[in-house]
Amino acid sequence: MTISRRILLGAFAAACVATTATAQEVTLRLHQFLPAQANVPAHILDVWADRVEADSDGRIKVDRFPSMQLGGTPPQLIDQAIDGVADIIWTVAGYTPGRFPQLEVFELPFLSPDAEATSRAFWELAEARMMDTDFAAFKPLGLWVHGPGVIHSNRPVTDVADLRGLKLRAPTRTTTTLFTELGATSVGMPVPAVPESLSRGVIDGAVIPWEVVPALKVQELVSNHTEFPGEALYTTAFIMAMNQDAYDGLPADLQAVIDANSGFEFSAFAGRTMQEYDAPGRALAEEAGNTIITLDAAQVAAWRAASQPTIDNWIAEADAAGIDGTGLFEEATALIAKHHKDN
Repeated sequence: MTISRRILLGAFAAACVATTATAQEVTLRLHQFLPAQANVPAHILDVWADRVEADSDGRIKVDRFPSMQLGGTPPQLIDQAIDGVADIIWTVAGYTPGRFPQLEVFELPFLSPDAEATSRAFWELAEARMMDTDFAAFKPLGLWVHGPGVIHSNRPVTDVADLRGLKLRAPTRTTTTLFTELGATSVGMPVPAVPESLSRGVIDGAVIPWEVVPALKVQELVSNHTEFPGEALYTTAFIMAMNQDAYDGLPADLQAVIDANSGFEFSAFAGRTMQEYDAPGRALAEEAGNTIITLDAAQVAAWRAASQPTIDNWIAEADAAGIDGTGLFEEATALIAKHHKDN
């Protein structure tokens, strides 16, 4: 082999090594509580991660850890993001009751007409009021809500009175309060605990959106499902958060990749996507021959009237705590109406 050929081959090998070294500068661990095949991981979190990897030309790699594979429990996820146990997490804000009091406004009954509009309003209001308060300890990447909440139960629920004596899983402090005030025995628990709790009779029903039904096989565990047309009976607020030090440690161009794939439009995409996957979940209940109760306008009006004290009490408690519940409620409803009209 000639000297010049050896030099060329050596230079080529060195270039390959250099390319390999720079191709992946950062690995980020994304931790969440659902199985990898569930809708949110498969159709939202993986989409985000894949785009970040592609837009960074492979310099960022996102390792995905579903079903709490990094340890801990779902209520610990937000602290895992803050403490650096994980670089990125996705969680239900209400798994840590009272920790994010301002965002609870989006979980109030009969406020959300659709998940995309409400998610846009959520991010916008958060930028105005929450980034330096509720979310100061981490970097929010996405803030969104799911589609209309549905009551899934082992007996029919049509009127508010049907909740009496029903042990009902609720996801958040706001919803636990709502269903307790409506007469149910509310049981707070993370959504992964729902199937076993239903099968063992710990609960008689659960409030979840249709989209999570396939992952939990709820259609096999209960036979009744109650829908509320129009504004949702309730919804749940989600947080996708990044460890602040992990973000700050990125070079500016990689920070720009994270930012371009996060925020207002990503939150809208996430909310919209969750609601789009309500239809397959509902179809499973139909295929199982279950009873789907769709309330009419008069029935919904009765539930709305019965739920109004929950809204009034939340506003009064927030005002008393100094977090301007009146202003939050007025601004949230105005933003939701604006974005719903735009949709």
